[in-house]
Amino acid sequence: MKRRDFLATAAAGAASLSAPAGAQQRTTVRFVPQADLALLDPVFTTGLVTRNHGFLVFDQLYGLDDSFMPQPQMVEGHVIENDGKTWKLTLREGLRFHDGTPVLARDAVASINRWMQTDAFGQTLRAATEELSAPSDKVIQFRLKKPFPLLPSALAKPSAFCPVMPERLASTPVNVQVTEMVGSGPFRYIAGERVAGARNVYEKFTGYVPRSSGTPSFAAGPKIAYVDRVEWVTLPDAATAAAALQSGEVDWWEQPQPDLLPLLRRNRNILVEAKERGGLMGMIRFNHLVPPFDNPAIRRAFLAGVNQTEYMQAVMGEERSLWNDRCGFFLPGSPLATEAGLEVMAGPRSFDKVKRDLEAAGYKGERVVFVVPTDLPSLNAMSQLAADMFRKVGINLDYQALDWGTVLPRLNNREGLDRGGWSVWCNYIPGIIATSPATQSYVRGLGRNGPFGWPTSARIEALRDEFMDAGTLEAQQRITRDIQVQAWEDVPYIPTGAWMQPFAFRRSITGMLNGFPLFHNIRKG
Repeated sequence: MKRRDFLATAAAGAASLSAPAGAQQRTTVRFVPQADLALLDPVFTTGLVTRNHGFLVFDQLYGLDDSFMPQPQMVEGHVIENDGKTWKLTLREGLRFHDGTPVLARDAVASINRWMQTDAFGQTLRAATEELSAPSDKVIQFRLKKPFPLLPSALAKPSAFCPVMPERLASTPVNVQVTEMVGSGPFRYIAGERVAGARNVYEKFTGYVPRSSGTPSFAAGPKIAYVDRVEWVTLPDAATAAAALQSGEVDWWEQPQPDLLPLLRRNRNILVEAKERGGLMGMIRFNHLVPPFDNPAIRRAFLAGVNQTEYMQAVMGEERSLWNDRCGFFLPGSPLATEAGLEVMAGPRSFDKVKRDLEAAGYKGERVVFVVPTDLPSLNAMSQLAADMFRKVGINLDYQALDWGTVLPRLNNREGLDRGGWSVWCNYIPGIIATSPATQSYVRGLGRNGPFGWPTSARIEALRDEFMDAGTLEAQQRITRDIQVQAWEDVPYIPTGAWMQPFAFRRSITGMLNGFPLFHNIRKG
């Protein structure tokens, strides 16, 4: 069945099923995600599609507001004792999982323990924790080795976040994906309606009790589900997605192609808005575990070959207001952003210099496996530019064009190329996680304990430890600058720029919050 035919059939079927005779018609929002939902578990993978799915199904103990400040979400509040070394978090009343069981403190403890094993910020919290326990059904207790004032910020991370799930699921080893989606968020995942590569379905969880106070603001405040059903319709072809949005077959397109933005803006029924205030930051990410990119001199050689302006034009076109081509390792314009060392990315680009530096660094013609998700347009565009550079400087390139569902699980592979491993890929991260060394996990040097790519840097880790203990903004800015200077030496990745990715949605959709795609507070009129 063709995707457009499937879309029309699904729309008609959903309408007929949702409005039995004499009943009020149910409200359905149809959303086109950036890619298919290949993996379900937001702890097992850091993929942003999985993150967006996770925010429908699961809730957080704390959530960030529009000012990127952590606010109590599942917790009523907390008390701090013992000179900052004991935190007691109390769950609010009325929390239930989708299977009808109450959310208990031991569920949260098990969920935190699982998350702390994989997330870089979580690992820092874990190292500072003497004991994490549930002294009662409502109280989560941290006994810390030293004060950790950023504890709410860690638990409020908006990407690679800590989803609270039942203890029986949270006990799953971190190298095994949880596929039974039982959370306590405002929507339930309807697994029986999934069509691989085409559709995922969520329904309003009538047992969800929102916070009784506050104002909806990003991931904080009352999470009220006003629509009955959310359908994710995967449409990799941009023209098909644009046509579906214009005709009203879908309501919301997460990542419209830049060349289609003028067309969509001319449609009086469609709004085009950049809601994710931190935007996205692109990169060429190396695998530091396998040759040739286990050699920092080889990684550094490519700095002379990357023109951020070209990458941003490839990703977002000529609309200069949407992108920034002076981008280091921290979000441009944020309080801790620095331009230290950016001169290495300025000036004329020279493939001849890259060739000379590669030869001096000892590149011997090793095969380089470049994995490319062709159904993610931004990554595909960056990958084509990077591949052109690799070929022109003499890299023995194995360019593997794949779908996102194949690339994402493969990125977990830490083995050599002969065992399905990889050498390099283009990626983007939410700018919000790059506002501070506390949350910018992709610049860290944790080795095998870090995110995909697994760089090791004792110097960056020592500086980050210093940052976590810094008491003033001035000290934090100095340390962040030092981290960026060291990153140009270590090259955990090459920054390709920062951009704002607009959503395109029909005017009938109201109440959309700032941030990545969130479905609470949405109304469809």
